[in-house]
Amino acid sequence: MPFFEKENLKLYYEDVGKGEAIIANHGLAENTIYWSESGVTAKLAEKYRMISMDMRGHGRTVVEGEPYGYDADTMASDFDALADHLGIDKFHILTHATGGMVGVRYAMTRSERLISLMLIDTGSATIPDYYIKNPPPTPTEEKIEALRNWALNATVDEKIQASRQNPGEYLFKMAEHPDSEKMWDIWKEVQRVQDPQTIMQFRSVFYTDPDPRVEGLRQIKCPTLILIGEFDIVFLNGSEIMAKEIPDNRHVIMTGLGHMTNIENTEGFLNEVLDFLETVKQTGKANR
Repeated sequence: MPFFEKENLKLYYEDVGKGEAIIANHGLAENTIYWSESGVTAKLAEKYRMISMDMRGHGRTVVEGEPYGYDADTMASDFDALADHLGIDKFHILTHATGGMVGVRYAMTRSERLISLMLIDTGSATIPDYYIKNPPPTPTEEKIEALRNWALNATVDEKIQASRQNPGEYLFKMAEHPDSEKMWDIWKEVQRVQDPQTIMQFRSVFYTDPDPRVEGLRQIKCPTLILIGEFDIVFLNGSEIMAKEIPDNRHVIMTGLGHMTNIENTEGFLNEVLDFLETVKQTGKANR
């Protein structure tokens, strides 16, 4: 298994295919399996060099001691570090959710290195305004401790069962899908390589900034795909802000889908991504 080491970071990545490089990250509690298990990695590798990474705090990537770098700007610098390690000058970025928060921050200052940017089910603030407008009830200390103990000690099967019973705002469209059994199997494989304690630590640090950084969005110079499911209620507004402010973008809302667009409709997702990439190749722009 390939790792790239820099200071206290040991970053896991997978590198398949040939052609223009796509560096892909992922969302919270996800990893490279999010792309590979659904078939996205294999399909993109038919035409591109697909390099997917486990972000800090996720999957098989290890940060050995402080500073952990669980913030969007430090994690954005990992794109440069990995590309430099692999000898890649310019590349595409493919992201999902939390990974998109990192990717868009990178592009705000480094878009000259990007062939294109793909922001999937995400926004540019690390606290989506959905949670500001819909704050959850404050749990008691006893409830917090009970939830923490359960998260640390429950098996993957127990966590999947709990998610099926209460899929929440991120998984509810997946749960309703006619092929949900297959989708839960994919999600289960994603969860197998997660360390729950590290994920909890990451969550407590990363989600701190409600500012969508509009001025930064306006500085993104590369063609950008903003893709989101119609029922991704957490990020709909954030995607609209990005679509309004990023100069050259293609805004796609996938009908009938929620937050897990790649899993919920892999074929449709790939059609949109591949058409965007081909447009960029032919025109240098997000749209024909």
